[in-house]
Amino acid sequence: QLVESGGKLVQPGGSLRLSCTTSGGTFDDYAVGWFRQAPGKGREGLSCLSTSGFEYSDSIKGRFTMSIDDDRDTVFLQMTRLNADDTARYFCAAVIEGDYNDCLQDYDMDIWGKGTLVTVDS
Repeated sequence: QLVESGGKLVQPGGSLRLSCTTSGGTFDDYAVGWFRQAPGKGREGLSCLSTSGFEYSDSIKGRFTMSIDDDRDTVFLQMTRLNADDTARYFCAAVIEGDYNDCLQDYDMDIWGKGTLVTVDS
């Protein structure tokens, strides 16, 4: 089970850190990613951590940073320079390592959290 937290209303230009915690052990045997879905749009892959390291989509590269805690049961998404286009529900998702082609593609992920809402508005 994945549980996201940290979403809230933030002003344009602001920063926010999201968390995703697994209650099923650690992420060691999984690839884990961050996704978002804006109103009226499809789900977008943002970042992913796998045995290959961290990957980022071009749309957020340089503004968002993914990390993992020392216990390897929580991943974070540090978001900076937020703008209205970043308003969305943010999800984390996981898939068993090796059991996917692209961990930035939502259809390759098996386990999903319910998401946390981020609203960027003045």
